[in-house]
Amino acid sequence: MKLTGPIVLTDHRYGKAENRIVRIHRQSARHEIRDVNVSTVLRGDFADAYVAGDQAKVLPTDSQKQTAYAFAKRPGLRAVEDYALALADHFVAEIEPVRSARIEVDEYAWQRVTVGGVEHDHTWVRQGPEVRTAAVTVTGKGAERRAWVVGGVKDLTILKSTGSEFADFLTDEFTVLAPTRDRMLATSLIAEWRFASSEGVDWDEVYTGVRARLVETFATVHSKALQQTLFEMGKAALGAFPVLAEIRLAAPNKHHFDYDLGRFGIENHGEVYHADDRPYGLIHATVARADAPEAGPAWTR
Repeated sequence: MKLTGPIVLTDHRYGKAENRIVRIHRQSARHEIRDVNVSTVLRGDFADAYVAGDQAKVLPTDSQKQTAYAFAKRPGLRAVEDYALALADHFVAEIEPVRSARIEVDEYAWQRVTVGGVEHDHTWVRQGPEVRTAAVTVTGKGAERRAWVVGGVKDLTILKSTGSEFADFLTDEFTVLAPTRDRMLATSLIAEWRFASSEGVDWDEVYTGVRARLVETFATVHSKALQQTLFEMGKAALGAFPVLAEIRLAAPNKHHFDYDLGRFGIENHGEVYHADDRPYGLIHATVARADAPEAGPAWTR
């Protein structure tokens, strides 16, 4: 087949990726810290920059960076979703060529140092590796304004040493995997949940609660497969928080294999494992309410 039609620009967007911002709140002797990585993505009337090199409507990515830092001070940076909403609203409402703004935020947690059994007012230890995430998309101005908010967590590494099996699976001529009724199950979870509304939400409460439901369900549900576990985790999160429309889960299987100690005359009954980081099974699931509002551009990066 030969194609002879004109060549056109079909999609475009640009922004400033990974602005590392640390905000210390000093309103009292007990300081608070917010440590974030912020990326901006703008869509709008920028086609001339691509097809003709005309920058007249392009807000420099450096200006976007400066705005992200300025907004950490005013209006401020506490709940990352509120910060992202304010930043996205600014770009859409104040920068005329912008039709849509997406703000993605990763937040790194810090834990207060304890001295003599008392939490220190201004010293912390970095937690990890898990990262809180937020993605906000705003379109339209004034009465046409709409917002979509997605919260989440990534790199949430979790493991249970029993309570999981994998058996009765489909086999073919290349299947060598042996079924098991008792195995270790581990993953580095990525979870993203879409809010049905951005009005009147206690973002921190939802984040803490959803994370707790995910971890508790992983621990307590007997797993016949990671697929089943993900569905139960998603169902538990949605059941606990009616403000959520859907949750998307991705789980790389962190394999642990019994190490062969028999060749040394040593018995090994699920006690010594070889942790194998690749290749790995990667399981995805989306769990949603049947009456969830349309996602619109919530997931569009």
